[in-house]
Amino acid sequence: MAEDSPDIEESLFEAPPMAEQERMIEAVLFATSDPITLKDLTARMPHGCDPAEAMVHLRKRYEGRGVQVVRVGDGYAMRTAPDLGFLMQKETVEVRKLSRAAIETLAIIAYHQPVTRAEIEEIRGVSVSRGTVDQLLELEWIRFGRRKMTPGRPVTFVVTQTFLDHFGLENARDLPGLKELRSAGLLENRPPPGTMPTTGEDAEEDPEATEGQSELFED
Repeated sequence: MAEDSPDIEESLFEAPPMAEQERMIEAVLFATSDPITLKDLTARMPHGCDPAEAMVHLRKRYEGRGVQVVRVGDGYAMRTAPDLGFLMQKETVEVRKLSRAAIETLAIIAYHQPVTRAEIEEIRGVSVSRGTVDQLLELEWIRFGRRKMTPGRPVTFVVTQTFLDHFGLENARDLPGLKELRSAGLLENRPPPGTMPTTGEDAEEDPEATEGQSELFED
């Protein structure tokens, strides 16, 4: 059997044409959602390929297109052109349930503002978790008020304009009174005014504990 010629052996290690290398990178980027580095491309592509050079040509070819090849950190990825991003947006209304602890805390702040954390805990009868306050702050329904001129100068909480706008209130004085709350069935089997049930911290983490009561603070 005749031996392979040197030309044939050399052809086995010859890199594909640059246009073909571009196609390879294009295929990998299209199929990969996460950015991929040149090192990873080198490991995937045939011996002798130059992913760096091929990437330069590929990025130029995609300039001005609806999809572009962009650099993300040490890697590259296909992404929608920035000026066309609005086509991918879809506005949705996210319904977020408040826990019983969050509803009670929000109600206390709304009716007793400015009020400190200690005062909230005294009215509720249980401690207020940081997560509850953080959730209300994230919703921008409460904010920090002035510090009280008492020992330790504790910070107070008050409701925000966002809270009033969300519930169609001109100011906090427009909040429903006890008579309205009772007529709406929101104070049935509730403790006397000025107190809150001692539910324990398990209610802080129970988003389903609001059923039948969340009407007070939901559209």
